[in-house]
Formats: sequence, structure tokens, C-alpha cells
Amino acid sequence: MAEELLEDEAQAPDVEPESAEERARREAALARIRKLGDPVLRTRALEVSSFDARLREEVDWMRGLMDDALGIGLAATQVGTLARVLVYRVEPDSPTVAVINPRIDWSSEETETMEEGCLSIPGIRVDVERHLHVRVGAVDEYAEPLTIEASGLEARVLQHEIDHLDGVLMLDRTERSQKREAMRAWRELQHGE
Repeated sequence: MAEELLEDEAQAPDVEPESAEERARREAALARIRKLGDPVLRTRALEVSSFDARLREEVDWMRGLMDDALGIGLAATQVGTLARVLVYRVEPDSPTVAVINPRIDWSSEETETMEEGCLSIPGIRVDVERHLHVRVGAVDEYAEPLTIEASGLEARVLQHEIDHLDGVLMLDRTERSQKREAMRAWRELQHGE
């Protein structure tokens, strides 16, 4: 896979805020996203059972927040909601997909290691091995069944976001030496702010 997950979780390659307004929107969006150390990021999200207007409003809000943050994936736990909800979009011109109660029904034996980032750990990147192909079963925000056959970057983003819903971070999936270095860099970033 030629794409590389840059600075923030599933941030699209070569996407940087172009104007002061975009930079301000991105900073405001990132401020709403829970960061490493927040206990909600280590909590398993609960199944969604109510598919009402409130859920659809939350999904729409998450879509906007993800776009403003220049991300391509966002899990509900990252915004402090313990619900099995994620949104993602890997192609800029594609619609943002809402995935509710996702489960990985199948994954390929073939894996690939690539650099990942996370909106909850901005500025940190680590190598993570992921399945190259997955099949995800879920429903959308209207409780309509979804089956997503994904490969490459899309498969990686889905696995990353489903990990979030299970309380698992990318740091849990990298080598010990990279995790140690990432934690050191994270502490430095926090003290520099």
C-alpha cells in the first residue's frame, strides 16, 4: 500500500489546513477529541440499541468533527461517547460512512506493517501491523445492515477505529521499543505546550 497514515489518525496524505480559518477549525476540532491518558480511550464501548434522531445527530456531529480535524476515521470513544459508533472516509470525494456495532467477520492472513497516527495522540506515529483485507459486519445509523469488504487503507482505518471501540490504541499494537519512544515523545509534546 503506497498511502501512509500521516500525522493524525488516518489523516489523508498531503492534507494540511490551507487557510487560517481551516487551521482554527482543525485546532478547535482536535480540542474536542479525547487524548492519550483519558480513561474513556481504554474503555470498551457498548452496543447501540436505539436508532433514533439523537444517534443520527451524533453521527452527523462526528462526521463534521472528523472533517474539521482533517481525519479519515473517528470512533465515538474518542469524543467521550461509550457507543459502538465510528465514522470514516478514506477518499476525499467519497461520502463519510457511519458504522454502528461493527465486528470483523473475516480478516486475511496477509498483513502489512505501516506507519499510523491517531487524532487522540496527535504528533505521534508508530508502525502497526494490520490485516490487509477485512470483512466488517455492522449496521448504519438507520439500523440498515452493512457488509464492508475492505482492503489496504480502508481495511487499516476500520481496524484502527474498531480497536478504539474495544479500548485498544495503536500503541498497543506496535513494538515495545516504538511504544517506549512514542511515549517519550508524547511526554515531551505535552510539556512543550
